[in-house]
Amino acid sequence: MGRLTTSLCGIELDNPVIPASGTFGYGCEFAELYDINILGTFSFKGTTREPRYGNTPPRIAETPSGMLNAVGLQNPGVDKVISEELPALKKVFHKPVMANVSGFSLEEYAYVCGRLDAEPQIGWLEVNISCPNVHGGAMAFGTEPKSAAKVTKAVKKAAKKPVIIKLTPNVTDIVSVAKAVEAAGADGISLINTLLGMRINLSSKKPLLANTTGGLSGPAVFPVALRMVYQVAKAVKIPVIGLGGISTAEDVIEMMLAGACAVQVGAANLIDPFVCPKIIKQLPKTMDKYGIKNLKDIIGGAL
Repeated sequence: MGRLTTSLCGIELDNPVIPASGTFGYGCEFAELYDINILGTFSFKGTTREPRYGNTPPRIAETPSGMLNAVGLQNPGVDKVISEELPALKKVFHKPVMANVSGFSLEEYAYVCGRLDAEPQIGWLEVNISCPNVHGGAMAFGTEPKSAAKVTKAVKKAAKKPVIIKLTPNVTDIVSVAKAVEAAGADGISLINTLLGMRINLSSKKPLLANTTGGLSGPAVFPVALRMVYQVAKAVKIPVIGLGGISTAEDVIEMMLAGACAVQVGAANLIDPFVCPKIIKQLPKTMDKYGIKNLKDIIGGAL
């Protein structure tokens, strides 16, 4: 076992670095740039039952120290993911992959999770109840503890593999939602998804995004993400994945000290497609700088 190894819901990872859903496609695009087997794993693009075109452009906007996106869960649908994306991925990625699932009803969440649970390469199901960029679903389930628990229970009935619930930061009490999904059977929690924001075009005097609002990500959200990971890790006994503004080895260590057993790198992949291998390469030197022998030893060290 190496210095960087960690465990996520009973599955060993070579390192804690996981590209976040929506920033890494289904893996094959990045496999053309480098050997993606260097990663701990990755979370593939949010998948729904039916294909989705997503929101009308423009759906990306820059902000200071971050970006807004309102892509709207564009994806080919679960049938095509199973018939095309996963067979292609198997040729270039030889580890368990994390399947990110979105839905607009309890039945849809359960159906998509059940389909993907049967696929051998799927190691975890990351259930997104936290997307702020679609109307009538997703985030609506994650903003209230009872609704979040209902999704968790529905998915747990449909799946045997570890279920990780992805939480929204757009709530007043993140801990109550986290404790509700834990009580409903969640095997892990990932947080945070993006913060709801907007920009206005001064020339047109209209919102920059066609969707009006979008999700804020990037370094600007890191302190908020760190605070919420700390609060949730302190309140639950299941594993926590930390994400939100991570772009350096120092960010990884800080997030793990707050209680995360692994981290996800999101917006940084869109700025530098090589950011994840760079972080992995830099981690041992950064650990030496701070007197850290093994990453497992520091999980929750600040709690």
